[in-house]
Amino acid sequence: MSASTMRRVEVYRSLPRYAATRVLSTRLPGVSSTSAAPLRLSRGPGPALPGTRWGRVRPRLSGICGSDLSTVRGTSSLYFSPLVSLPFTPGHEIVGDLLDDVDDLPAGTRVVVDPLLTCVPRGLDPCGACRDGARSRCDRITVGHISPGLQTGFCADTGGGWSDGLVAHRSQLHPVPDDLTDERAVLVEPLACAIHTALRLAPKEGEHVLVVGAGAVGLFTVLALRAFTLAGRITVVAKHPRQKELARQFGATDLLGPGEAMAGVRRATRAMHVQPEQGAPFLLGGVDAAIDCVGSKGSLDTALRATRAGGRVLLSAMPAAGVDLSPVWFRELTVLGSYATGAEQVHDDEPRSSFALAMELACEAPLDDVAQTGYPLERWREALEHAGDAGRLGTVKVHFDLRETS
Repeated sequence: MSASTMRRVEVYRSLPRYAATRVLSTRLPGVSSTSAAPLRLSRGPGPALPGTRWGRVRPRLSGICGSDLSTVRGTSSLYFSPLVSLPFTPGHEIVGDLLDDVDDLPAGTRVVVDPLLTCVPRGLDPCGACRDGARSRCDRITVGHISPGLQTGFCADTGGGWSDGLVAHRSQLHPVPDDLTDERAVLVEPLACAIHTALRLAPKEGEHVLVVGAGAVGLFTVLALRAFTLAGRITVVAKHPRQKELARQFGATDLLGPGEAMAGVRRATRAMHVQPEQGAPFLLGGVDAAIDCVGSKGSLDTALRATRAGGRVLLSAMPAAGVDLSPVWFRELTVLGSYATGAEQVHDDEPRSSFALAMELACEAPLDDVAQTGYPLERWREALEHAGDAGRLGTVKVHFDLRETS
């Protein structure tokens, strides 16, 4: 496809549409908000190369992430508003073909994109976090020679995966082994994030971990906990039958529905159940650590109230506002965040990139049925609706399939 006719789905600036979408999403959650969103399918030139060591990438598959859906629905926090630049093309879970020679990678190399736009892609000397391998903590994501953007898919200058083309720096490009299918390769980025989550929590040998949520984030987190940590019992809160089936296949010990989470953890840990005069119950005792993989008020509330005194609660999904933090104070909990990827320490081995570990896991794990739901770009509304209802429909990951263009 020529540059002048390159297709892309883009988020553009429209405060009225953003407000309408937010109202529909928060007050009428059962009503589709996609038609009101400041989102459109457009055609035009692809993004220009920002400098040396950059190359053009033609996506093959590009996933739809929970953070993408929050952006489209207008439910993401305004905290992130200075960390994006409009208009931007979403899509940060990408497998595609490199169209230019970039350092040691020749044109035609199939690559997965690490979306983080940190110091090196921005033409800056590495900050302390980047030097230490903690690139997800980079402080320079609003400066340098490209527009603000915490990641590819949120930056006006780079493009994103929901298109026929984007640009990426050599530091973001990871060649894909020949024996790894596109459907597995598109899962490498979310798998890398799940590995970062599991190793950020770093459960001690035999610790009981609660995973709240069994969408893609939760399922991949269970997989990563089993593959890279010494966690003992893993209890998963899952809503739908297919989620429960996969959670068990990926290594869950116990499966609980959302309505039975507190009672199930109480039985498993022999904790005491306490019921306030108003509001949800909580436990005296509970799991050693919990991971919120949903980001809703209810999911974080469950994680906080089911964790023993002195335990840890990790936020893996973008968190919701309005959560009662009384358990953090009263039970002296440690609350952690896990964002994106970095250099990971697995047991006593040398630190390795989350993407290197994820590439190996994508080759070995039982993922054949996880990313089989693809849509052409022209059916973007349908794709987003499906992704938003993926759990009920028995789908884990929905993606755009750009291997055939119109």
